[in-house]
Amino acid sequence: MTSILAVVLVLGGLIFFHELGHFVLARSLGMGVNVFSLGFGTRLFGFKRGKTDYRICVFPLGGYVQLVGESPDAELPEGFTPEESFSRRPPWQRMLVVLAGPVFNFLLAWIIFWGLAWTQGVQEMLPVIGQVTNSSAAADAGILPDDRIVTVDGREILVWSDLVQRIEANQGDAMELTVIRGRQEFTLHVTPRIQEKRNLFGEVKAMPMLGIAPKGELMTRELGFFAASVQGARQIWDVSGLMVMGIIKLVERVIPWTDMGGVILISEMIHKEAQTGLINLLALTALISINLGILNLLPIPVLDGGHILFFFLETITGKPLSPQIQQIALRIGMTLLFMLMVFATINDILRHFQ
Repeated sequence: MTSILAVVLVLGGLIFFHELGHFVLARSLGMGVNVFSLGFGTRLFGFKRGKTDYRICVFPLGGYVQLVGESPDAELPEGFTPEESFSRRPPWQRMLVVLAGPVFNFLLAWIIFWGLAWTQGVQEMLPVIGQVTNSSAAADAGILPDDRIVTVDGREILVWSDLVQRIEANQGDAMELTVIRGRQEFTLHVTPRIQEKRNLFGEVKAMPMLGIAPKGELMTRELGFFAASVQGARQIWDVSGLMVMGIIKLVERVIPWTDMGGVILISEMIHKEAQTGLINLLALTALISINLGILNLLPIPVLDGGHILFFFLETITGKPLSPQIQQIALRIGMTLLFMLMVFATINDILRHFQ
């Protein structure tokens, strides 16, 4: 029961926050909002406040904000004026309203990462060697398990990622490492070797390597309120970069399409993290929110990114695309989106049985 509630709250919360972005910016620009809906289809319940009908509908996988006058020939609902019409606004205002949904997804992720960094601190891996590969550059230089690297070429190494960055930046030159072993501190010289290694996306890349692996010792670094906000923004930047690169690799077929997942996979992930505690569930919620924001920015008609593309072209040309072209593009986008959803669902089902 807890897991079902977690799935409903996480997915419902993400949809709500996304639609809230559209709603807030539309209202701040004086545009009329006829309906704010969580879900599609038949209205289950809700209430009306001001001119807007706030509702929950029967199909929960999505939501929408129905703006007044979304098309030039649309009839205005009772009580709304032509000045509140979305279609009468300049393209840049319409673009901002559409963009606000994905932006609010990133904002939600930032708030979550900020809160977690402030309350929980940041866990970082210490630069302590756990394993040394036989006949590797590190082994030949005399590096042993449990050695702690404190400097590389005079630069302080505080965490494992600092060491990785220094190795990856090496151009085949000898590196001077200050090592602590037990109570002794001494200097070693090692030259990384260019070797082939699979990266995060399964590609084989030639890169400098020492032949070491971390021991896995962690430390928690506490952050102040504002330092945590910077850390949250940095996490969004890093995660977004990985997700965008993942989409590119998916298109390039570096990542197989069978790895793509849909709502079932997301629900299973939420179910799993709900069992481990609130902290992990919040972190996963932030990741899904970033993913939702990025996917909605893809220039596919039907998605927010497709509408942003239409408005951008209108800004450049000075006139909107013809209704015929827009209809054709929307049909193509709808078909593509439907096919992706079906394919992702099939992958989820097959993955479950495998």
